[in-house]
Amino acid sequence: MTNLSNKPSLLPNRTPSRKASRTQSRKLKGIIAALTCSLFFSCETPALYDQYQAINNITWEKDKEYYFTFEVKDISVPYDLTLEVRNNNLYPYQNLWLFCSEEQPIGPLRRDTIECMLADEFGKWHGHGISLYQSSFPIHSQYKFPHAGQYTFSFRQGMRDDALKGIQEIGFSVRPAK
Repeated sequence: MTNLSNKPSLLPNRTPSRKASRTQSRKLKGIIAALTCSLFFSCETPALYDQYQAINNITWEKDKEYYFTFEVKDISVPYDLTLEVRNNNLYPYQNLWLFCSEEQPIGPLRRDTIECMLADEFGKWHGHGISLYQSSFPIHSQYKFPHAGQYTFSFRQGMRDDALKGIQEIGFSVRPAK
């Protein structure tokens, strides 16, 4: 008969030493601290305004205008104003013409016409996505609002179709310039 008590055990030691536990605990705390710091530093400056509006029945009627209203308090800060367009595969054109109006707290209504290129000449969508494509179009860069107060930007489609299909949402964002 063999005495098993004198042979070394083939099973690993299941109780970790205190030193190993402390080392693992410190490593875990370090990883958590690094992840927390990266979250704080990776976040971009919050937008002054960022809103989307759904197009009714995914058909943009010629006379339907979409409004985006926000408050500007600090006119010393330059802002980037961006129009966002979400279209699907049913949109029949390469581009999208829009009539843009800017209503300021003081002064006349400002109007402009914007061309948004949604696809290349071969029909490949420029935006990000699979069946719903999102494209961004800068309206103003480094823009300083002339007056504090309420601003309203509105957009109306300027295409020849009375009922334009394939545009699902439009959005507008106002972010501090980088």
